[in-house]
Amino acid sequence: MDIELLTRLQFAVTTLYHYLFVPLSISLSLSAALLQSASVLLHRRGAAQRSARYGRLALLTGKLLMVTFAVGVVTGLVQEFQFGLSWSAFARFYGDVFGPTLAVEGMLAFFLEATFLGLWWFGRDRLPRALHLATIWVVAVGTTISAFVILAANSFMQNPVAYTVDEATGRARLGSFRDLLLNEVNLAAFPHTLAGSVMAGGALLMAVGVWHLLRGGHEPSSEPFAAFRALSRFGAWLTLAGGGATALTGDVLGKVITRVQPMKMAAAEALYETTTAAPFSIFAYAPPGQDRPTFSIEVPGLLSFLAKGSFTAEVSGLKDLQEAYAAQFGPGDYTPWIPAAFWSFRLMIGVGMLAAAVALVHLWVTRSGRPLTVDTRLAPTVLWSVPVLPLLPLAANSFGWIFTETGRQPWLVLGLFRTADGVSPGLTAGEVVVSLLAFTAVYGALAWAWTVLVTRLVRAGLPAEPAPREGTRDGARAEDDADVALTY
Repeated sequence: MDIELLTRLQFAVTTLYHYLFVPLSISLSLSAALLQSASVLLHRRGAAQRSARYGRLALLTGKLLMVTFAVGVVTGLVQEFQFGLSWSAFARFYGDVFGPTLAVEGMLAFFLEATFLGLWWFGRDRLPRALHLATIWVVAVGTTISAFVILAANSFMQNPVAYTVDEATGRARLGSFRDLLLNEVNLAAFPHTLAGSVMAGGALLMAVGVWHLLRGGHEPSSEPFAAFRALSRFGAWLTLAGGGATALTGDVLGKVITRVQPMKMAAAEALYETTTAAPFSIFAYAPPGQDRPTFSIEVPGLLSFLAKGSFTAEVSGLKDLQEAYAAQFGPGDYTPWIPAAFWSFRLMIGVGMLAAAVALVHLWVTRSGRPLTVDTRLAPTVLWSVPVLPLLPLAANSFGWIFTETGRQPWLVLGLFRTADGVSPGLTAGEVVVSLLAFTAVYGALAWAWTVLVTRLVRAGLPAEPAPREGTRDGARAEDDADVALTY
């Protein structure tokens, strides 16, 4: 097999698997902070029962976060090792630019986030209420900053800025870290990624709440039923709000992509000829061996609007862009793999819209205090769909990354460094296959462990955890330590 394709497959596997946990960590940390903030505010207003309810929901969300964060750190380390393992030629070229972002992200993930997550867990009955709340907000802010910094590194690959090329060494050197962070692609991609993350965590919490409501065992008047109803609606609101924000930020990002990567936008529609009022195909079919579709369902002018904000704007086609790139960069094929770009773009949008639609239905069914029980219309169908709910935003996020990375090909850094030139010299196909199988086995074990732990936490229901005290006290209660030992 071709060594370049194998190394790309290996990096795709590690990246996509790691990215299953990144959006969940971002969203769950924010969700835990919001739920605990609600608990603190309700406590100050004297609503003790509701304060305890949201405090227990915050603890449950935090437990899910801790398991997800742990797996995300491990998979992130493996992803970073890829640069030295399979892409050392690229690392030598890009290292001075990529290094600072990895260093900042590493300090945030391994020191700031991990430290304050530990303080949040072990200090829940030792720290003052306000200080304990501050610890989880530090985690939420840290995960957000971490995402912003690492996205800046990827944005350089999409739109290289703030660099110079050392003529003596042939390496890219960072000119301004500030300009690297403020790359226009990063400023557009970051809110889009954040919105997608909110959807992912929201869908997981909605699924947890719905499962507990519909599996039976809780009377509609009971406290657990009220708590899981609140959790399911909170998750649904996050999913719906994240879906709306994803659409708005995706519109902005699409216009930025059109300016800096017109080939990617043309590939998203398989638009071969430069067209005014370019249509957007909801579905298209091309016979085997043919690139151009023979059947399609189109929305007139929609691609022009997505690309340039006008239904009558002109969008450059693949043929003209290929000629322009060949004249600028030399002979070669600069067209990405069209089916991957075309379908990943549509699946990203379609699956994300489906997740938002499910959330909207749930909010409608449970509006004005209506309970969701096994007697509710469509309850069996909703219950069977629960395992799929968290997967929808995660799938949409994954399709988005597939579109982002495959649509940039054949470049690792657009216009500067080709993918074929980044593979480690001397690397053999056998070495890549063995390491890929090893990574897949380890990832399979991690996926099994994460699923088992999350399932146990969900089945255990609401944790019976006392609210944080108003002051500190020395020592620890035996039952606290037993709770930690039994759970983890």
